Amino acid sequence: MSITAERKQELLTEYATKKGDTGSPEVQVALLSERIKNLTEHFKDHKKDNHSRRGLLALVSQRRQLLDYLKGKDEGRYQTLIEKIGLRR
Repeated sequence: MSITAERKQELLTEYATKKGDTGSPEVQVALLSERIKNLTEHFKDHKKDNHSRRGLLALVSQRRQLLDYLKGKDEGRYQTLIEKIGLRR
């Protein structure tokens, strides 16, 4: 269910704004989106796993907060991130 170390490194290199960047909103949103995608796949087989569903809702809320922050700070970065990850507005 968690992200493998290789996949995490791929995401870090793809979304980092500079070398060694792990804390920018782009990287955080990308990592959260990957975890959300993995949990969504998990729920296709385990429909009654309500404990993990609560965690999924927390991840979605955290991603939304980061996206709102980025939209308020820099609309252009927000738009490119949304398009790159493939989220709706």
